[in-house]
Amino acid sequence: MSTTAATSAEFVRLEETYGAHNYHPLDVVISRARGVWVWDVEGNKYLDFLAAYSAMNQGHCHPRIVAALKEQAERLTLTSRAFRNDQLGPLCAELCELTGFSRFLPMNTGAEAVETAIKAARKWAHTVKGVPDDRGEILVFEGNFHGRTTTIVGFSSEEQYRAGFGPFTPGFRLLPYGNAEAVESAITRETVAILVEPIQGENGIVVPPAGYMRRLREVASANRVLLILDEIQSGLGRTGKLFCYEHEGIRPDIVVIGKALGGGCVPVSGILADDEVMGVFKPGDHGSTFGGSPLACAVAHAALRALVEEGMIANSARLGEYFIQRLRAMKSANIKEVRGKGLWIGVELAPEAGGARRFCEALQRQGLLCKETHVNTIRFAPPLVITREEIDWALERIVNVLT
Repeated sequence: MSTTAATSAEFVRLEETYGAHNYHPLDVVISRARGVWVWDVEGNKYLDFLAAYSAMNQGHCHPRIVAALKEQAERLTLTSRAFRNDQLGPLCAELCELTGFSRFLPMNTGAEAVETAIKAARKWAHTVKGVPDDRGEILVFEGNFHGRTTTIVGFSSEEQYRAGFGPFTPGFRLLPYGNAEAVESAITRETVAILVEPIQGENGIVVPPAGYMRRLREVASANRVLLILDEIQSGLGRTGKLFCYEHEGIRPDIVVIGKALGGGCVPVSGILADDEVMGVFKPGDHGSTFGGSPLACAVAHAALRALVEEGMIANSARLGEYFIQRLRAMKSANIKEVRGKGLWIGVELAPEAGGARRFCEALQRQGLLCKETHVNTIRFAPPLVITREEIDWALERIVNVLT
């Protein structure tokens, strides 16, 4: 069918008729975007306050990133890892020089990168630490979200993510988030790693107690256990630092990155680690046909440069503090708590408010796009190129709807 004159209702009908029903999106059909703004097929304009779950930190269709995408797409898109290309090495060097880690292993999606971190940690435990084969255990946390593979949902505490998908991969122990003492008590000789989000995103922007990450670092070091931080959503400027772990002045053993690394154009992910961990991989142990493709690397290079050189991280810190203060100053019986860091904010509603979905739908009608998570929390995460004037524009609508 021709899409030139189709209405939003028709696009929704087609998706509902022919697509799998594994999402419950708002019924806005976006056809173009620029910066923090998007337009639907009827030409209505909206402020994007989700940024594709932090994949659009640099904003929609950032000129620098799109230019890199076009230039590389016309020159070379894929070689597989059977051959080398002229984009992978420079990206690895840039990431390592920027972060201080020795090596980068590229993948595509966030879930693939988490699986890569799990494989790296287990192989390190068996070949370096001396944990017997098939006996290593990774500590994970209630409320976690690390992706959708069967291994990852197997250690989720969210029943819907698990229901009907078993049997699951063993070797994970679920602990309460934010409780460092529980981690210390759970460690045994067979503990391989601690896998944790420095702020839990899907769980509603849950910020752990101050000092929690620092204590996990101390416990991991004392017991020769790897500390793996999933910074897929929290990293690359979202919380006002390049990585969220920098707020507590620690250094993990493995950092998992993704989403904004692709600048909203192509999926790019991977893990950063030093030689002791990354050295466990030998040719044939692990890989990806598209991971490290020249197209992905060229885009990621431009995405990183835009993020760092254009002041987006500082903007997130500055405007995030302002936005959180304004939200916390709101007087509304509907609001239970406002949580967040940088431009990553969760507004948890009171149970009697009737759920977050209806508020997101009301905000959509006023030109602001955001999304509910876990029934009662609205997640606000605009692109990091947003201005204070645009924050104020959004706040007017948020106040109207929530009060």
